Amino acid sequence: MIIVTTETVPGKETKEYKGFVRGSTVQSKNIGKDIMAGLKTIVGGELKEYTEMMEEARQKAIGRMVEDAKAKGANAIVAMRLESSAVMQNASEIIAYGTAVTIED
Repeated sequence: MIIVTTETVPGKETKEYKGFVRGSTVQSKNIGKDIMAGLKTIVGGELKEYTEMMEEARQKAIGRMVEDAKAKGANAIVAMRLESSAVMQNASEIIAYGTAVTIED
């Protein structure tokens, strides 16, 4: 699956638009990560536990978006975007979305 943030895949002709596709996941913090992150905020620096958690969440959301596109018969996704939002105090949603298309092989 080719995924691009542009409106078209450079060098390829779009044959058919299959429609909107998306994938999402909601990640919550766990008490162990919260304690470590809290200690880290005292001395400063990257919160690696959260960085890893959010990277995993992005990959899950993108994977689910790809499955949605495959189910529609697409071989590429254009105009892909990622967004996040707080769902509740200790949980965030990551959503990946775009337009499923078929492009020339």
